[in-house]
Amino acid sequence: MTGSSAVGSASVPASGRHGAEGFRLGNEILAFRFVATLGERRADPVERIATPEQLRAWLTANGLGGADMPVSEALLRDARALREAIHRAGTALAAGSVPDRADEELLNRWTARHRARLVLTGGQARWHLPDTDPARAALAVVALDAVATLGGQEDGVIKRCEQRTCGGLFVDTSRGRRRRWCSMATCGNKVKKANLKATRDSP
Repeated sequence: MTGSSAVGSASVPASGRHGAEGFRLGNEILAFRFVATLGERRADPVERIATPEQLRAWLTANGLGGADMPVSEALLRDARALREAIHRAGTALAAGSVPDRADEELLNRWTARHRARLVLTGGQARWHLPDTDPARAALAVVALDAVATLGGQEDGVIKRCEQRTCGGLFVDTSRGRRRRWCSMATCGNKVKKANLKATRDSP
């Protein structure tokens, strides 16, 4: 079961990839892919984990579960709270500030629950989840990835997407740190199309 490089996985989705549920899976960072389950944050937010079934589907799409993994309404509420703590903490760091203490404590409580094991299977690093409450253990993997990324264990700079309606997070590892969007295939293309339209419409 695959996580991101911050927690030792060698497998990440291709840039700009979308899942069958409309998930944005192109971000190199697992925790920031989770943040993207709430889209269009600066406009009319789109909730992509509105039900326990959608949360299970996202975890499965990211190698952290299966179709038969139980997910409750209570866990869904906890998952959204975790997601928003990651987003607030990442946004603070992107702005040159520090995360709120309450958000740090929430993330630390989640990492304390970390019970998954990273195992090598067929040459691939995968997460093996415990039989008891595997979905919560899967979310603890996301929290661990967030702490590792936010705490500076990734090369690069944490940034917030500059696309007008997005507000997603990414780690800029580009030369000169000039990357502006969480995904060139989605937000980058939106900006380029908008600029092209503005140029065509101008007198």
